[in-house]
Amino acid sequence: MAETVYIERCGSYNYKEVEKAVFKCLDGIESIRQRMIGSKVLVKVNLLKKNKPEDAVTTHPFVAEAIVRYLQGMKCKVIIGDSPGGPYNIKMLSSIYKASGMEEVAQRTGCELNFNTSVIEVVNKKAEKLRKMQIIKVANDVDFVVSAAKLKTHSMMTYTGAVKNLFGVIPGLTKTEYHFKMNNTENFAHHLIDICQYIRPVFSIIDAIEGMEGDGPTAGDKRSVGLIMASTSPYALDTAAVHLIGIDPLSVPTIKIAKERRLFNGSVKDIIVKGIGLEDIDMPPFKLPQSISVNFFSDKAPKFIKNFLVDKFRAKPVFDYKRCTSCGSCMRGCPAGIIDMSMGKPVLDASKCICCFCCHELCPEKAVKIKKSLLHKILIG
Repeated sequence: MAETVYIERCGSYNYKEVEKAVFKCLDGIESIRQRMIGSKVLVKVNLLKKNKPEDAVTTHPFVAEAIVRYLQGMKCKVIIGDSPGGPYNIKMLSSIYKASGMEEVAQRTGCELNFNTSVIEVVNKKAEKLRKMQIIKVANDVDFVVSAAKLKTHSMMTYTGAVKNLFGVIPGLTKTEYHFKMNNTENFAHHLIDICQYIRPVFSIIDAIEGMEGDGPTAGDKRSVGLIMASTSPYALDTAAVHLIGIDPLSVPTIKIAKERRLFNGSVKDIIVKGIGLEDIDMPPFKLPQSISVNFFSDKAPKFIKNFLVDKFRAKPVFDYKRCTSCGSCMRGCPAGIIDMSMGKPVLDASKCICCFCCHELCPEKAVKIKKSLLHKILIG
């Protein structure tokens, strides 16, 4: 079945321009007004870690503000929230809300910032991997959740957008447990889709005014894209987004698994685009993370050979000790628990690395780099 994606141009983070683009996208989704008037809504932004808006790591506050004001125009009670990487506590939330600009959004609009750090266990009967999962309580206390994502490449999952953004309903350090249990991209994609299917965002928006390419989601390069995108289908929205940035949608694990689970077929041919047409948007392809391309031969070899080759080709994190401040974020965020800080600087047991790149993602100093294997460099470049 075809899904509709709304795309509007937005060349800068001038608030009026942002609001115009967001409102125009959302005005096209008639079901919003039919279902959401007077409801309680969580705007689940991407706040990953303590970054400023100009870093292109987090959802820009003006995009969040435009969504809030749109919902307030329908008499909704709006809460902005996320569970960033690291401890899920009030101190951490406060510092990230302030750094990301969300604190000012709340001051300007009168919306609420979530400081309820309660966690609940829920049962998802339709899940394939996560039948029971811990989520932040606020996500269960509202009538609707909106996924307000950022357009970025991702070192483990190739791309992060509307679906991956909802991993933030998993509380703090519990994310590391899930990474460790589902330590390959296929299992983790199932995991992410199970979360998405439980939360069922009423609509999703991608802040693609500025995105991130290369070694995202935190240490890549900022790219100007100049778009706001929205849809009631997070799968169709992600498919359109990766198509625009030059990535084969079915090379993205969440889109591939969504197709296998018959949630969306992963093709732009089954997307109805309103606003700016896909054919009217021309941009050079995004640079992929250094970690990508290890599975290019996966369909051409028996499983035991594939596993051997994948291990030999796999990129690994390395530490830049000149940048490292010994804060310990990498150690605390490592799902496998294989980073040792006993000598004051992080030391990785590479033989046990599951290549989730959480250390790379959470490092506040960009002191964790992704290094391709020598074999990868020789044979692929």
